[in-house]
Amino acid sequence: MVAVLALSGIAVALMQTLAVPLLPEFPRLLDTTPSTAAWLITITLLTGAVFAPVLGRLGDMYGKRRMLLAALASMTVGSAIGAMTSEVAVVLVARGLQGVAIGVIPLGISIMRDELPPERVGTGIAVMSSTLGAGGAVGLPLTGFVAEQADWHWLFWGSALFGLVQMLLVWALVPESSVRSGGRFDVLGATGLSAGLLCLLLPVSRGSEWGWDSPLVLGLLVASVVILLGWGWYELRGPAAPLVDLRVSARPAVLLTNIASVLIGVAMFAGFMVSAQMLQAPAATGYGFDLSLMESGLALLPVGGAMVVFSPLSAVISRRWGPRVTVVIGAAILALGNIARAFVHAPLVAAIATVIATAIGAALAYGAVPALIMRAVPQSETAAANSLNALCRSIGTSSCSAVIATVTAGIVVRIDGVVLPGIDAYTVVFLIAGGAGVLAGVLAAVTPGPPADPAAATGPAPEAEGGSRSGVEPVTASAGSRVPAEGSAGGPRGARDTRARADR
Repeated sequence: MVAVLALSGIAVALMQTLAVPLLPEFPRLLDTTPSTAAWLITITLLTGAVFAPVLGRLGDMYGKRRMLLAALASMTVGSAIGAMTSEVAVVLVARGLQGVAIGVIPLGISIMRDELPPERVGTGIAVMSSTLGAGGAVGLPLTGFVAEQADWHWLFWGSALFGLVQMLLVWALVPESSVRSGGRFDVLGATGLSAGLLCLLLPVSRGSEWGWDSPLVLGLLVASVVILLGWGWYELRGPAAPLVDLRVSARPAVLLTNIASVLIGVAMFAGFMVSAQMLQAPAATGYGFDLSLMESGLALLPVGGAMVVFSPLSAVISRRWGPRVTVVIGAAILALGNIARAFVHAPLVAAIATVIATAIGAALAYGAVPALIMRAVPQSETAAANSLNALCRSIGTSSCSAVIATVTAGIVVRIDGVVLPGIDAYTVVFLIAGGAGVLAGVLAAVTPGPPADPAAATGPAPEAEGGSRSGVEPVTASAGSRVPAEGSAGGPRGARDTRARADR
C-alpha cells in the first residue's frame, strides 16, 4: 500500500514539473505569448490550492480512497486532453484538471494514518511527504529528455498512462479508510475559501509581471483579505460541520506547524526552481555552466535521490526524539544548504552538493510535518488538516516563485545582448531562502508538544446515536474495513504512547 501511494505522489509531482522546463518553448509550440504560456504553471497552482482542502474534507466525509481516485482521474483526463491538442486554451484546461491531483498526497498520508500498523505509520508518512520534491527532481531530467528526443505531446500521454495505472493500483491494493466524519459538505465555506485563495494567489504568482503597485494586484490582495476574513467568521459561526475547523487550526501546534510549512516551502523551492536555470546559463554570468536542458536535469538527478534516501531517516529520528526535533534538524540543514548555495557557484560538484543538502533538509522536515499535524487534530479530520497543510506548502512555493521573479528581474546583466539575472540576484534569493529555513526551525522548536490528555487533542468521543452529538460516525469492523488498531493514534496503546511523548 505504501509503495502504491508513494507512486501516486510521484505521479503528481511529475505532473507539476511537466511544463516547467518547456515554459520558454511553449510560446512557439502553442503559438501564444510568453505571458499566456506562464498560465500553464499558474493554473495548476490555483486549481491545486482550491481543490486540496475540498478533497480533504470530502475524503473525511465520504472516503479518502474514493477522493484519491477522483483526483487521479482528474489528472488522467487532463493529461489525455493535453496530449490531443496544440490549442493553448485547451492545454490550459488540461493543466487545470491536472492541478486537482495535488490533493493526492495529503489524502495518501491520511489513509496511512488510518490503515497502517502504528510501527509503520511514521516511515510511510515520511516517504509520502517526500514524493513531491523527489518526483519533481526526477521530473526535470525526464521532461528534458523527452522534450529533446520526441514531440512534447508525449509528456502528456505519459502522464495519462501513469495516472491510469495508478488508478488501477489504488483501486486494487489500497483499502478504503473506515474513519468517517459526519455532517453536510460546507458548500458556502468551500466557495468562500476558493474565492479568497484565487484573489490571493493570482497576484502573488503574477505580481512581478502585472506590477506589485498596479490597481489589479492591490485590488485582488485587498479582496482576498476581505473575503478570507468573512470566510473565517462564517466558518466559526455558521456550519455545524465546517470545511476547515478553525478552532482546531488555531491551536498553536497546528498553526505554528502550518506557518513553518509555508517557510519550508519557500526554502525548498528556491533551490529546486532556479538551479536548472543557473546550470543552463552562460559561464560568463559567473554562475552558469552552459549545460543543455537534459544535461542540467541529469546533474540535478541526485537531488531527487537524496530526498528518497533520506525520507525514511525522518521517521527514525521522529521515533527517537519526536517529530518536532526532526523538523528543527531538517530546517537547519535546509537553511545551511541555501546559505552555502548563495556563495558557492563553482565547481559544478560543489554547487550540486549544496542543492543536495537542501533536499536532505526538505526530506527530513517535510517527512515529519504531517506527524506534528496529525497528533494535534482528531482522527476524523486528518484528511482536511493534511490538505490545509498541503495548501500552506503551495502558498510557500508560490510566494517563493514571486520572490524569485521579482529579484531576478531587478538585478540583471547583459551577456552578448541577452539580459540575464545577475549573480547578485541569485545570492539574494538563496539568502532569503536560508532565512526562511531559519524561521521555520525556530517555529518548529517552539511548537507545543501533544497534550498529556489525548482527549484534549481529539475532542470528546462521539456518543451513540440517540443522545449524541453527530461528528464522527461510529464504524464497526466489517469485511474490507478496519477500525483503528490498538497502538494507533485512535487505540488505547496509542493514548498511552501520546502521554509518554507529551514532552517532545
